[in-house]
Amino acid sequence: MTNHARIQSMSGWRSCLPILVGAVAASACGGGDQVVRQAPEVTVAQPVVRPIQPYVDFTGTTQAVEAAEIRARVGGVLERQLFSASDIVNQGDVLFVIEQEQYRAARDEAVASVRSSVADSALKESNLERVRIAIETNAVSRQDLDRAQAERDAAVAAVLGARARLTKAQLDYDYTSVRSPITGQVGRRRVDPGNLVGFGEQTLLTTVNRMQPMHVFFNAPEWVVLAMVRAMDEARQVVDDEAMMETVGREEELSESEIQAQKRVATVLVGTAADADTFPFQGYIDFIGNTVDPSTGTIELRGVFENEDLLLFPGLFVRVRVLAMETRDALLVDERAIGTDLGGKYMYLVGEDNMVERVYVTVGQPQPDGTIVVESGIEVGDTYISNGLLRARPGLPVTPLTEEELAQRQAAMQGQAGAAADEEPEAEE
Repeated sequence: MTNHARIQSMSGWRSCLPILVGAVAASACGGGDQVVRQAPEVTVAQPVVRPIQPYVDFTGTTQAVEAAEIRARVGGVLERQLFSASDIVNQGDVLFVIEQEQYRAARDEAVASVRSSVADSALKESNLERVRIAIETNAVSRQDLDRAQAERDAAVAAVLGARARLTKAQLDYDYTSVRSPITGQVGRRRVDPGNLVGFGEQTLLTTVNRMQPMHVFFNAPEWVVLAMVRAMDEARQVVDDEAMMETVGREEELSESEIQAQKRVATVLVGTAADADTFPFQGYIDFIGNTVDPSTGTIELRGVFENEDLLLFPGLFVRVRVLAMETRDALLVDERAIGTDLGGKYMYLVGEDNMVERVYVTVGQPQPDGTIVVESGIEVGDTYISNGLLRARPGLPVTPLTEEELAQRQAAMQGQAGAAADEEPEAEE
């Protein structure tokens, strides 16, 4: 191509530029409504007011109401085991038997010694009586009377000593039958039958824990305990007054357990590691310590749980939730509506012209239904963004939809999609 041709071609291309620019501008001006970004859709709601029961959470440990270490109190060969591990045993049940022959023989020997001592004491008593009669006729001397009386006293003392040895021998023989001192669940055996136990030390054989009820110990700050004590006293007074009104004329029918049940007003819940975020066990507080730990500023408390299903074991670390005595009205919002930045907790409110406003709030306790208490920052009647915080920006508009409107729109879209799917095969034909 010659230079003259190239110049003509370039001049022709330049002549087309104004036309292309004008076309683009006209397109932009004519289609402006299509490129304006639509305000993002968000889900909105309004705070609700309803009564709640405040609570405080702690960490505690479970402990058996009664626990006993079963030890050998006499020496010998462990002969038999009369239980299975994890059995429920009653107080007085025999758990182990230690060889009994030597202790039975010692007991029988002590019985014979008592009988001999009693017989000798009777003889000495008879001799004393004869000497007393003889001294009245001066047949014997005063010294003979003193000697007879001393022999009688020694014989009586010998009887007492023999009976004491019999008691000890009987105890040693009884200890060969190792019994449970409490009712509860027995653990595994620590020593197998056939081993020598009880010599040099009281050998640990097994343990028994009373599983019903179960205690839970935890520590709470002093301000929590003081508030709890005041509330418990007020509630107990109300309960006592109501009980008095209801039981007039039938005081003799009101048992001690009923009276104690009426005074159980401090409710405490417990959850284990297997219960996720739930608290399936419910009990009551029956003990508050009498000393504040100066290093932590806390007071020890104890909860009592029936443990009917035996799902609580001694030594568990548990989550403890102490419920307040009374409920109160609270302002609740969806927990998803709470955001966090360097300024603290915040929410997005939707105001006039659907403009977004960020407000900082003070939140309280979360609730099991997914809501959370808002102490300050919003009021009843405010409209807040419950879902879609990432799509909203302060100072920019949004398209607010309620949960119902969102559900209706989704149902309509699903219906349209289904109708389109049904019509598509016909269009292909």
